[in-house]
Amino acid sequence: MLLKKVVDMDQDPQPLVLSEVPKPEPGEKEILLKLNVCGVCHTEIDEIEGRAMPAFFPIIPGHQGVGRVEKCGSGCTKFKPGDKVGVAWIFSACQKCHFCTSGMENLCENFKASGRDAHGAYAEYMCIREDFAVGIPKKLNDLQAAPLLCAGAIGYRSVRLAAPKDHENIGLMGFGASAHLVIKMLRHLHPSLAIYVFSRTKEEREFARECGASWTGDIDGQPPVKLQSIIDTTPAWKPVLESLKNLQRGGRLVINAIRKENTDRDILTKISYQDHLWLEKEIKTVANITTMDVSEFLQLAVKAGISPTVTEYPLINANEALLEIKQKKIKGAKVLRISNS
Repeated sequence: MLLKKVVDMDQDPQPLVLSEVPKPEPGEKEILLKLNVCGVCHTEIDEIEGRAMPAFFPIIPGHQGVGRVEKCGSGCTKFKPGDKVGVAWIFSACQKCHFCTSGMENLCENFKASGRDAHGAYAEYMCIREDFAVGIPKKLNDLQAAPLLCAGAIGYRSVRLAAPKDHENIGLMGFGASAHLVIKMLRHLHPSLAIYVFSRTKEEREFARECGASWTGDIDGQPPVKLQSIIDTTPAWKPVLESLKNLQRGGRLVINAIRKENTDRDILTKISYQDHLWLEKEIKTVANITTMDVSEFLQLAVKAGISPTVTEYPLINANEALLEIKQKKIKGAKVLRISNS
């Protein structure tokens, strides 16, 4: 599926076009993947609408791809043909700078993203340097694995940054693909943690309770207690203010979003130092993910039995899946079926 230009999906709900493109050939230390599935992410909407501007057009989106290695370029040692491999948001980094050599390749100035800076996984085939691909554990099937590569892995990084402790209170702003995996992760890592979920729809709040939320409310809901940390997984600005208002003294807000939309940014004019920032409240943002984040989370998912709730679509229906995300028709994760090999 190709994106040929930036569009407003409210005006053009079919931005991706099914097209024939040449089959890629792996270069040195690259692998060629025959893709089976690819998860659908809100970041693809950010790319389509220009908030996360693609490096070139036309471009193939997609950064939650799972497939089999069909061919290895020269110098490959990590994978061999037939291995099941995943592609995440991190497509490449320089591997030489301070950030890369200290385990923070997600902050590399030469960071490139799958589907934004290079062709991604809404396709039958793609190439990637083997250092930035991850092996998929045998216990995970393709549909389970795809959302774990982004929604799960970036949720994992968010939890690490939030640093919750047993018997504390943590909030989740929004309850889509990432948050429904975060709550399962938190239940495994910190069984005594109280989890408060803020969501704009009744259906999402009911789903959160099914997943083990201690309390649910609307985005502007007021929980019965102040929270030590909150993870915001929404594309909007209002949840930032609501989160800061509900934090305990010294609390931490972790914003888990590549971009925020502009539709409600005027709400930031209502920020009050006294109500939102005072008393050593802290804001951190998640800047992409590292390959290690993805690998560690996949192992945790197997150990903890973390499995996403998935709705499957054929690749040709990618626009439909994206439009449903834009319209907030979300329960769990959405995954495109490309092949069954």
